[in-house]
Amino acid sequence: MGRSLRDRVGGAPISWGVCEVPGWGEMLPPERVLPEMKSVGLTATELGAPGFFPEDSDGLDATLREHEMSLIGGFVPLVLHDPAQRADALDRAESVAAHFAAHGGTHFVTAVVQDYDWSKPVPLDADGMAELGRGLREVDEVCARHGLTQVLHPHVDTLVETKADVDLALEHTDVKWCLDTGHLYIGGVDPVAFAKEHGSRVGHAHLKDVDAAVAQRLMGGELTLLQAVQAGLFEPLGRGDVPVGEAISALEEQGYQGWYILEQDCALTDGVPAEGEGPIHDVRTSVAYLDALA
Repeated sequence: MGRSLRDRVGGAPISWGVCEVPGWGEMLPPERVLPEMKSVGLTATELGAPGFFPEDSDGLDATLREHEMSLIGGFVPLVLHDPAQRADALDRAESVAAHFAAHGGTHFVTAVVQDYDWSKPVPLDADGMAELGRGLREVDEVCARHGLTQVLHPHVDTLVETKADVDLALEHTDVKWCLDTGHLYIGGVDPVAFAKEHGSRVGHAHLKDVDAAVAQRLMGGELTLLQAVQAGLFEPLGRGDVPVGEAISALEEQGYQGWYILEQDCALTDGVPAEGEGPIHDVRTSVAYLDALA
């Protein structure tokens, strides 16, 4: 018998505003974030932005042990559509995969970016997506050597952003997917239909709820992703327009036994909230939503 749904819910530091993007807001330290994760029953986390956890191996291990937290893996931007940059991307993948594996990680979440400055993506045609698929297969080989599962993350401002991108990627790649309820919805993909039709390819899941009106402004070019997040793009689970519970049910009905990561991007732009205040309120609401489902 597999683990219960509730035992497969992990956290992500971005739900506490931890992000490497300049101007995003305050970055809370692990000493604040990890105890708050534990307070709502989360005992596993993704790595988060560079600079959140200690960079050295001993320091990372000590921090995870101190807070009785396990590492799931993390989010990795890679340039894989350009063969001229493939060797560099694979070097990056090798380094990150080794780091994840050394600390108990299991999942390597790939975001396929235009470049490492996150320039606006230029949509790929079928040939371009097939080339990207070849790059993803090479990253799969890197991950397999380290005992990790690679998953492709559809994401705003990447080469797998819109429904057209997702359809091409499903056709021209064979990689596992991270079903991100929020980013799929923003890009025009029904996450419930995705779970039902492609559940066998889902190797990981990120849970977000979305304010559809703000998402429309984002995809219409009125707001950047940061501005949209600051405008309330991501709501606590059950408070937005995404059928998150139905997507989870669709995955569970197909035998999914992987992680569900609470990953509701927020930005702390009004200073550091007092202890017990701030992002923990939205996280607690989302956990209560999942407890009700479970």
